[in-house]
Amino acid sequence: MTLLLVPELEEEPWPTLGPQIADFLEERSIFGPGSLQGQPYVLDAEKRAALYRAYEVYPQGHVWAGRRRFKRVGISWRKGLAKTEFGAEIVYAELHAEGPVRCDGFDAYGQPVGRPVKSPYIPMLAVTVEQVEELAFGALYYICTEGPDADYFDSTLERIVRIDERGRADGRAVPLANSPGSRDGARTTFQLFDEPHRLHLPRQVDAHETMVANLEKRVLEDPWGMYVGTAGEPGQGSVAEGLHREAQLIAAGKIDEPRLFYFHRQARDGLNLENFDERLDAVAEATGPVGEYGPGQFHSIAAQWDRPGADKAYLERVWLNRWTRSGAQAFDLKRFEALGPERDVDGNPVEERTIAPGSFITLGFDGARFKDATALVATDIPTGLQMPLGLWERPENAHDGWEVPEDEVDDVLEDAMRRFKVWKLYADPPHWVETVGKWAGKYPDQVVEWWTFHRRPMGMAIRAYQEAIDSGALSHTGDPDLIRHVGNAGKKKTNLVDDEGKTIFILTKISEERKFDAAMAAVLSWRARLDALSAGAKPPRSSSGFYVPYRVR
Repeated sequence: MTLLLVPELEEEPWPTLGPQIADFLEERSIFGPGSLQGQPYVLDAEKRAALYRAYEVYPQGHVWAGRRRFKRVGISWRKGLAKTEFGAEIVYAELHAEGPVRCDGFDAYGQPVGRPVKSPYIPMLAVTVEQVEELAFGALYYICTEGPDADYFDSTLERIVRIDERGRADGRAVPLANSPGSRDGARTTFQLFDEPHRLHLPRQVDAHETMVANLEKRVLEDPWGMYVGTAGEPGQGSVAEGLHREAQLIAAGKIDEPRLFYFHRQARDGLNLENFDERLDAVAEATGPVGEYGPGQFHSIAAQWDRPGADKAYLERVWLNRWTRSGAQAFDLKRFEALGPERDVDGNPVEERTIAPGSFITLGFDGARFKDATALVATDIPTGLQMPLGLWERPENAHDGWEVPEDEVDDVLEDAMRRFKVWKLYADPPHWVETVGKWAGKYPDQVVEWWTFHRRPMGMAIRAYQEAIDSGALSHTGDPDLIRHVGNAGKKKTNLVDDEGKTIFILTKISEERKFDAAMAAVLSWRARLDALSAGAKPPRSSSGFYVPYRVR
């Protein structure tokens, strides 16, 4: 099995409120909705260990003695391990009037003594209100209304209020979706992010940043946040992806005093998932010591790979907890990233790649004038190295009349024609018909109108690009925007088949906000390169200079 557990356990354990909170939950809480609902809550060994680490505090003698060690806690376990319920149980302890969740001093043995939070405010963020109400908040609602301490709370489907000894409101937990909205100014004491791998749209990431900023408003209550979910899709820029990347930096020793505790378990790489027995091993590894929840559970999970039409990449992500591309993604982003320059642990390239001035290249152009993005990508014909020359993306808050500045696009193309030896430019004309026509008039032997809505040639061009990624024939300069657009490109099946009898697909959006125009331009540029090689194209004896890629958002 593979564990990413940071910071690592130290020889001398940190003081922790974990044992007190574990005892509290097992004495005062119940299981939420499900097969065990209503029964006294029991922590398995994995959750108990996570709880102990999550509530570590600075020891006596430290300038921050008794304060929480970690500002954020990330739990990344496979689907079906009751992560959301675990998060709800933590919320229950944080909200409860007798939950021993903050340090109130130390006993004679140097162990912290817990106290409840004063006037807690706990937002619970998920992708949709329905998700948080049915999952995390729904579990909390059941625990608070059906558990032994139901009289401590005034619970509705919109909020759960803690009641003091005089019957007055003394804190609350509320479900949120996408944006804190009117609760932006709330004085948060704890916050739960459910399924952060699904929080990837700009407004969701902004909501997360707003909520994290709110943690500094109640300093005396030592506020913190918790994330519970599974691995996501690489390249989405989700909250979970940022968390996972930070954990990797901690593991590499690049963050001296980490304030994040991260617990990620997945099946190890190298297992043959086409083999049923190895799939069983993979599921067991991703599960950990808790084992099966019922007879034959692992067998049933492993059998899902054999179902006709199964999205195996999705199954690998949710059941094995591996960061892998979705079946909806057109290209293998991990493989594509690996074709760029080698990077250090901080993500910086250890080598600089560029297409030299005077190189013999092809160009690809695609995009929309008024929405999404427009891109121009070059490919070095002899080597297959790709480099974006220009990218214009519609800003998130752009006004209705925004459009790509045509004069800038013209300038970038003219620079490319002057500084490189351009064999052909394959340009998708829609939205740029007049502009492409103007270019064709100026460079009649070099500009080709290449209509991407023709499904068969487009599908074959995409297949060629996919094969180039798989074989390593293609390389790139490591431009983060090109990588992002390649990861954003989704695939849409057509009713056509190729010469091997396989279904042809074209590129499409995975979601409305995920732009992929640079990926389409890269495909066109690659198609032009293949055509140049087939035609035995030779560079003209002229043109040189220096090129700086142009980037406008």
